[in-house]
This record gives sequence, structure tokens and C-alpha cells, in this order.
Amino acid sequence: MKNKPATTNDYQQRINRVVEYIRMHLDEDIDLRVLAELAGFSPYHFHRIVSALLGEPLGEFIVRTRIETAARLLRYTDVPVAEIAYRVGYDTPSSLSKAFRRFFGISPKAYRITKNRPMMNSNIQSNAEIRLSKPRISEIPVKTVAYIRAQGNYSQVDYGSYFTRLWGYVREHKLFTAGIENLVIYHNDPDISQAGDLRCDVCLALPGGRAVADGDIGVKEIAGGKYAVFLYMGPYTGIGTAYKKICGEWLPESGCTLRDSPCFEKYVNHPDRVPAEKLKTEIYIPLM
Repeated sequence: MKNKPATTNDYQQRINRVVEYIRMHLDEDIDLRVLAELAGFSPYHFHRIVSALLGEPLGEFIVRTRIETAARLLRYTDVPVAEIAYRVGYDTPSSLSKAFRRFFGISPKAYRITKNRPMMNSNIQSNAEIRLSKPRISEIPVKTVAYIRAQGNYSQVDYGSYFTRLWGYVREHKLFTAGIENLVIYHNDPDISQAGDLRCDVCLALPGGRAVADGDIGVKEIAGGKYAVFLYMGPYTGIGTAYKKICGEWLPESGCTLRDSPCFEKYVNHPDRVPAEKLKTEIYIPLM
């Protein structure tokens, strides 16, 4: 018996369960693994999907929900600030005050006293217009890749130098053949992981399977199977917005279910040879 395809309503119901759980457990440490299980999403993709559908990073949503709840208690009750802090998940009143100031610009006590309560600052960014094709659904074979692991802020990784080293490795080991692909596998979501903890693999896909590990250049396989393949055209700085559009708009309407594997990107042309607005990137989304 086939699984029933996911629908927009199904996705919304899952998000509703997550939101309700968060609101009912504000006084606890909220475990993202529990939320992923509750939503029925793959741990690889949970944060990206939920953030896209909520319109903001999940961590920011949790903080904002805590602060909004605190503001309502401050405005409509006489509950002491210390008690409010504990009710919404902060260990100390000073921790609440620090977070509260970030959103409202004043302390909880000042908010309670003032008659002219400021509006909360919004950090939610609207999706920019991007050039993203409709996906093709393809069966992709297993890919053997030579790769270098990079760690740190994705925007500061020197991808060019890593690719240069990988192409040097290809020449040294006489692995050059038609069909080599420039890929990057991203293992962490920058909306949830600290910049220093972000990990990605800069890869060359090498047909023929003759690659061998050499120093910090490893060899592994990217899982084959069904993928939704999107073509994004534009500067690399817009790829994050492309993911938000895919997860927030296409996925809920598609009836597709994500497989528990990382997404990866293929860079079709070279940034030194074409202007940024003509760069082409294929985004591979793994599907069940």
C-alpha cells in the first residue's frame, strides 16, 4: 500500500502541531529532535521546511513566541517579572530582560509601566524575486566524489581554493574524464547551527569510481535515487532564498516527501567566466 501523498493541508497540520507544542512547553528546554518527530519530517530537512513555512527561522520563532507571551503577561496581569521569566523559559529575569530589549527596545519593567508600548521589531525577511525553474523529477545514480570537508560560516568558505585543490588532485592521479561535476553538500542549516559549527563538503563527482583518498581529500558516495532538481539562475548569495521558496511554496503543493539525505548543489558554469546574474546552480532535493 502506497503512502498517501503529502498535501498543503497536511504540511500545515504538522506545523500547527509543532507550534502548539512550543506554546504549551515554553517553560521547558525545547528539543528540536522532539519537534522533528512530532512533525514527521526528516531531521535533515525539518528546520528548513518549518522555517520556510513559518516565514522565519525556527529558533527565532521560539524566542519571539516566548517574548510575545511575556509581553501579554506584563500587559494584562500582575504576575511578577521573575515569575514571568520562568513561565516563558528563561532561567533568570536578566535573561528575559536581555531578550525582551532586543525585540522591544526597553526592559520588561519599563514595558509594564509605559502607556505607549512600542511595536515589536520584525526580523522576518520577505522572499526576493528569484529565477528558479520548475523542478524536474529525476532518478540520479550514485555519485562517487572526491571531497574536502570545510567548517565555518558558509559565506566565508573559500570554495574556489578547495575546487582548485581538487582539480589538482584529479591531474595528479590522472583521473580526468568527461562528466566531472563541481558539487557542494551542505550538512547544516545556518539558521540553526552556530557559524563555527557549519559543515559542508566541497566535491568533484568523478565518473568511473577510480578515486582514492589522499591526505585531507576523501572519497565517498552521494546516495542515488529520486531527486527534485531545480535550476536557479543568479548570484550565489540568492541560493538561500531559493531554498526557502522550494521548502515553503513548492514542497507543500507537490505531494512529495523528503528523503533523509542532505541536499546538494551542482555549479553549472564558472563565476570567473559569466556575470553573477547568469550563474547557474542546480539544487538537488532528495525525495522518497
